[in-house]
Amino acid sequence: MSSKNIVLIGMPGCGKSTVGVLLAKRLGLGFTDTDLLIQQQVGRTLQTIVDDEGYQALRRVEGQVLLGLAVHGHVISTGGSAVYSEAAMAHLAENGVVVFLDIPLEEVKRRIGDHSLRGISRHPEQSLEDLFQERLQLYRRYGQLVIRADLPTPDQVCDAVVAELVRHDLAPAVH
Repeated sequence: MSSKNIVLIGMPGCGKSTVGVLLAKRLGLGFTDTDLLIQQQVGRTLQTIVDDEGYQALRRVEGQVLLGLAVHGHVISTGGSAVYSEAAMAHLAENGVVVFLDIPLEEVKRRIGDHSLRGISRHPEQSLEDLFQERLQLYRRYGQLVIRADLPTPDQVCDAVVAELVRHDLAPAVH
């Protein structure tokens, strides 16, 4: 089953990139960070896209990049707004298990700062609380596995993900 991907979704600050690298190392998989992929493909930072063209432009670009993603045997760390594209989420789920790294709003605030909304795809007047509630429904819809990601260390979150993958017989074969 090593050609399956593990797709990480969740709010900014939930640990998708950090835990994703740990998971890839632990399971002998490749690693793809879609935020970095977007920046490479468009030659601009995510914040520059938002500043120049608005948050909807970032969501559109993100959806296109995700739909074009054709990797196998990778841990894929998605941007927090990946779940706004139903087509992209269906594409990612075709060859992967979607794991929602769930952290409470207070932990999001602690990790990214209440006013540190830079690079986050949101309506300019939207509060972090409103964004959290809006996205939580989408993360729950698409997440096949839900992992509590506010554990003390990224290694513990990685352990929890691996345990759930094994429990559901979704873990890739480790060589």
